[in-house]
Amino acid sequence: MIKETHNANHTTTVRLTHLVVSLSIITLLVSGFVILMAHPRLYWGEVGNDLTKPLFELPISKNYKHGGWTPSTAFYSTLNSPVSASRTFDIFNQNGWARSLHFMAGWLLVATGAVYLIYSLFSGHIRNNILPRSSDFNLKNIIIEIKEHALLQIRAAAGGPSYGILQKISYFIVIFIFVPGTVVTGLTMSPAITAAHPVLLDIFGGYQSARTIHFILAAVLLLFTGVHVFMVIKSGFKKQMKSMFIGR
Repeated sequence: MIKETHNANHTTTVRLTHLVVSLSIITLLVSGFVILMAHPRLYWGEVGNDLTKPLFELPISKNYKHGGWTPSTAFYSTLNSPVSASRTFDIFNQNGWARSLHFMAGWLLVATGAVYLIYSLFSGHIRNNILPRSSDFNLKNIIIEIKEHALLQIRAAAGGPSYGILQKISYFIVIFIFVPGTVVTGLTMSPAITAAHPVLLDIFGGYQSARTIHFILAAVLLLFTGVHVFMVIKSGFKKQMKSMFIGR
């Protein structure tokens, strides 16, 4: 197993933005889960509700396949007419506080992420520590890293941003693809935003498609966060926490 040598500690800006972004993501995951509990059905296209067929449904609350409806009635006699039905089931609904908290945490993530990105671009943090270099794409080293991760032989903490190729690729994808994608799909679900920028609906295929993509990206970020925390613990939790919180 390869042992890392000492490297420069995380800068104050990286440490502060990391803390705020972490708190924002935790808040978004909790509030987002509550929102999803209120309607655990995901669709594809422009519209979707309890009376339309979902792309898939999640068994995460009593609202899952509750069936609490009277027989549906069509508005028109046409084949694809909208239908209506009265609810007979008292559903779980905590949308109010969850949506407000989700909205505020989302903008906090955007603001802090923008600060991190601007700082990282001008300070060279992205170039020096995140962006993979040509020398990183060494087949032998990549195979070694894959074997180490598969066997949970996680490298010892270096006290700073001394990342392997797998970490660099993971961080790059999260920073430049998954987080921006989650933000943009979240904005696409806002009628006020799409009224001003309707092209977003064309890009993602409608409100419900944007919601489904938003959920998938959030699930990937949750998986990444879990793996990230596990890696921190395995590589030396105490040293990693000192490096990230007090810069030592």
